[in-house]
Amino acid sequence: MPKRLVLFLSLASLAAPAFAVDPAIKKQLEKLDPSTRLEQSCDTEAMSRINKDSTGFKPDKVIAYTFKDPILGDNSLDAPGAVFRSKGDWYHLSYNCITGPQHINVRELNYEIGEKVPREKWNKYYLYD
Repeated sequence: MPKRLVLFLSLASLAAPAFAVDPAIKKQLEKLDPSTRLEQSCDTEAMSRINKDSTGFKPDKVIAYTFKDPILGDNSLDAPGAVFRSKGDWYHLSYNCITGPQHINVRELNYEIGEKVPREKWNKYYLYD
């Protein structure tokens, strides 16, 4: 899991406020195995959409597997146990994501934001500042 987190952090730093698969992100995603690429594309898109929507959140990280393992399909990912960090706090997140066959372009994403994760639970789930 730490490898996936490091890859996500690298990709997140390349993401523009309005997610578009620019050449730098695409090149990084293409280096990943297909299932990791699917997860990273969906995490990045979820972060971008939450940021653009009128939720007031400004996510800088999304992790698909914090509370439950994601469910992978051929070109889809269901992440019922995801989280995202916004303004220093972590929040529960669930999302469903559909990509193209290369797992780079997100075609559909639906998400639901849950409650704030209490700080006293951060260590248990490897969440951090």
